[in-house]
Amino acid sequence: MSTLTTEKDLEQLTLTFVTEFAASPTRAWQLWEDPRQLERWWGPPTWPATFPKHELVVGSESSYFMTGPDGERAPGWWEITSVDAPRSLTFDDGFADEHGARTAGGPVSHLSVTLDDLDGRTRMTIISRSDTVEDLEQMVGMGMVEGMSGALSQIDTILAD
Repeated sequence: MSTLTTEKDLEQLTLTFVTEFAASPTRAWQLWEDPRQLERWWGPPTWPATFPKHELVVGSESSYFMTGPDGERAPGWWEITSVDAPRSLTFDDGFADEHGARTAGGPVSHLSVTLDDLDGRTRMTIISRSDTVEDLEQMVGMGMVEGMSGALSQIDTILAD
């Protein structure tokens, strides 16, 4: 797998990532649903994620943190806003404090994920929408494009297991 396309659209306030996998949408869905599989790819290779709380149910909240090479933690949260297994999900993603509580004032990304069946393969499209141009630029400046591309590059290994 490789990231087929990455696109920043300032007019739509979006970052879009499109990838393809040699797996069915049902198998690819497990990458999102199972927190142990999610931990293996959510976050760049040098910043692996841990999900102490995760459930793909509308209205539920997931909590996670990514741990850097020096042990620094970057905590975050998701609020699940829609689920249509194994085809799509949407969630809000934001920053948290060291206790997992949402931080005020930070940007919130609104993500939508679609898994399209390509005759047994899956095309996964992730669209991250920001509320403002400033929020989008802040996320890009923090390395979201490189981080997400690195995270997605880890999926083939999981699917091969």
